[in-house]
Amino acid sequence: MEKLHVLLSLTTEVNDYQQEQARDAEENAHRLGIDLRIIYADNDAIVQSQQLLEAIQHKSNRPNAIIFEPPGTGLAMVAKAAAEANIGWVVLNRDVDYLTDLRRINKSPMFSLSSDHLEVGRIQGRQLGKLLPQGGNVLYIQGPASHSAALQRTQGANESKPSSVHLRMLKGNWTERSAYDAISSWLRLSTSREIAISAVAAHDDDMAIGARKALQENTSGAEREHWMKIPFLGCDGLPKTGRTYVDRGTLQATVHIPANTGQALQMLVQAIKTGQQPAERTLTIPSSYPSLDSLASKAAVHATI
Repeated sequence: MEKLHVLLSLTTEVNDYQQEQARDAEENAHRLGIDLRIIYADNDAIVQSQQLLEAIQHKSNRPNAIIFEPPGTGLAMVAKAAAEANIGWVVLNRDVDYLTDLRRINKSPMFSLSSDHLEVGRIQGRQLGKLLPQGGNVLYIQGPASHSAALQRTQGANESKPSSVHLRMLKGNWTERSAYDAISSWLRLSTSREIAISAVAAHDDDMAIGARKALQENTSGAEREHWMKIPFLGCDGLPKTGRTYVDRGTLQATVHIPANTGQALQMLVQAIKTGQQPAERTLTIPSSYPSLDSLASKAAVHATI
């Protein structure tokens, strides 16, 4: 088999999970003998679309396959262009509805590989139940409304949380800064003092940390003391960030979501070797960090403002 040339498009360089995605891809590309190029879309679907179309149309340096994690849409028209050029196409962490049709016209592998985002949300909902046995209000920082992962995580959390736990929604964009700004804006509202908040949960660890910093830096006295006592929860659970934050007590819990770029590369190689399409959709399995039993043993009734 000739050396594969693979283009990996990730959403941003300033998110810890995307950094882990890049590291996982580089490690597996080296092991598999793949020529890998990584680009970033700066959380902009239009930028990503233009970058990928340019790569598809570049006849002298065209990749054999494209792996991408969308910051916005699933890029159906770009996927069609890839299929017509017989370029492999792998969608990460996003549900798309066009793969069945495109797999009929493209001999190269076309599939999706995703975290089980519904289960990520369900785990976070169970974590909130363990940490707030008496219930309470939770500031809940979601990813972009246009992103299926964010929608599914919210759905999962609503499915599994106790009815006594109430989610108060804020919007972020998967980055620490976006959550910092969302919380800072919320604090400026007079209504922010009208309800007692018992925990803060976010769709990723970066946003959980951004929320914590905003509450620490924009409050004082007894109010700040309260915020620093309540649980903060995130998702991703990477060894050097999310799990370290939990071990240090900065976060009380996270959801470990395995990086999947390396697995995508392995599936590509296997599909090309065998000439068979992989399953159209594959899910990885998330887990609670620490365990739910461990959280239950630490649960307490937290003070409110």
